[in-house]
Amino acid sequence: MGSEFAVPEATIASIQAAYRARELSVVELVRAYLGRIEAYDGDGPALNAVVVSSEQALARAEQLDREEPAGALHGIPVVLKDNINTSDLPTAYGSVAMRGYRPPEDATVARRLRDAGAIVLAKTTLPDWATSWFSYSSLTTDTRNPYDPNRDPGGSSSGTGAAVAANLATVGLGTDCGGSIRVPASFCNLVGVRSTPGVVPRTGTSYLVIPQDTVGPMARTVEDARQVFDVIAGYDRADPYSVAATISRAPARPPDDALDGARIGLVTNAIGDDPAIRDLIGAAARALETAGARVEEVELPDLFEHIVATSMYTDRSKHDLDRFLAELPGAPIPNLRTAYENGQYDQRLDLMDAIINGPEDPDHDADYLARFAARHEFTLVVENVMARFDALTYPSVQVPPPTMQERAEWTTLTLPTNTLIASQTWLPAITVPAGFTPEGAPVGIELVGRPYDEATLFRLAHGFEQATHHRRAPEPCP
Repeated sequence: MGSEFAVPEATIASIQAAYRARELSVVELVRAYLGRIEAYDGDGPALNAVVVSSEQALARAEQLDREEPAGALHGIPVVLKDNINTSDLPTAYGSVAMRGYRPPEDATVARRLRDAGAIVLAKTTLPDWATSWFSYSSLTTDTRNPYDPNRDPGGSSSGTGAAVAANLATVGLGTDCGGSIRVPASFCNLVGVRSTPGVVPRTGTSYLVIPQDTVGPMARTVEDARQVFDVIAGYDRADPYSVAATISRAPARPPDDALDGARIGLVTNAIGDDPAIRDLIGAAARALETAGARVEEVELPDLFEHIVATSMYTDRSKHDLDRFLAELPGAPIPNLRTAYENGQYDQRLDLMDAIINGPEDPDHDADYLARFAARHEFTLVVENVMARFDALTYPSVQVPPPTMQERAEWTTLTLPTNTLIASQTWLPAITVPAGFTPEGAPVGIELVGRPYDEATLFRLAHGFEQATHHRRAPEPCP
């Protein structure tokens, strides 16, 4: 490894430039990341973000060092949330009931990453079946935030958030139903992307609400997230929802003046009461305007009522997880109730308690049907407020990342996370670092856009990132 190349905060572009200049080999980079996993995930701050590292990663790196670069992610080490199937690594979905399970095939997104030259370095932690905003897991216990190991990194993509923030890999993938990419991105000073459902196929990944769930990148820069997104997005015959990918526009590399003339609505009734959050969002609005955007304060009418009315988790998640298990070859358990009745879940997971008695067939459940119908009304409300703007913005979460002790103040259904706005209207959104509280806790700002218009969100997010540069490495993991 050349003396000029630094692994912390390395980007896809800087890594591939070092490869071309022969200053870095793929083997050297993989060894460096594996060394950081040992130093910071197992020892040091003991983040506990990684479930298992790949024994094949070095062999794959050696192979790539012998080949001419071909794919867009040649030699880029990635980590995958452990509900994304991998044929060469166990996939346990955060559940002790699934310990040691090895799927026969890669998920579509994992295969696309490998085909593009990426190396799956490790699988990362999550709460059982992605059922929490926090890192509770019967398989791996708690994951810690790399900016303050006494804080939670957010969920449910807890391990990917902590690992990418701590520079244990270049980029990672999470899944996002209600905000499971964007909450840990906010709490861990990252970029996190939720697409219009289906633009990135979900084949081979577990889900809580099939029409609402998404898979997306988590990265330290918007450009890295865009490059990963470009690889994993696209139609997949096995996921009928992925026809959305034939409608959406591929995001091009944004220009430097990405915010010039942009129109952004700041949703004031989604900011919350935390003074540090309010200060950071105010500063973000001023930065957007300085960079050329026009920011106007707006409100989403009856916001809280719409979020409550469109929450489908307790009415649909058990059914959809049971469907996933029924289609999973050789699954150790036949359904969610088996794990629940055997006590094979983290007892702090209140959503597991809430969803287990959900209807066997939501399509014949009056409460579910009412929630499904309410989603259309909520979507119309948001889209009509958005009609004069390129995007709406607000803090991803109305509170900073809580300490391990403070987590108990909230249930999954009461944490004041604004990520539910995009999730429950099936709109695309992106979280970008917005700075730190006086205590040093990261805060993220979210941009939500129109269906299938991920390209605009990447452009605006890039403009905000370049105007502010809030990303910085955590001091416990230099």
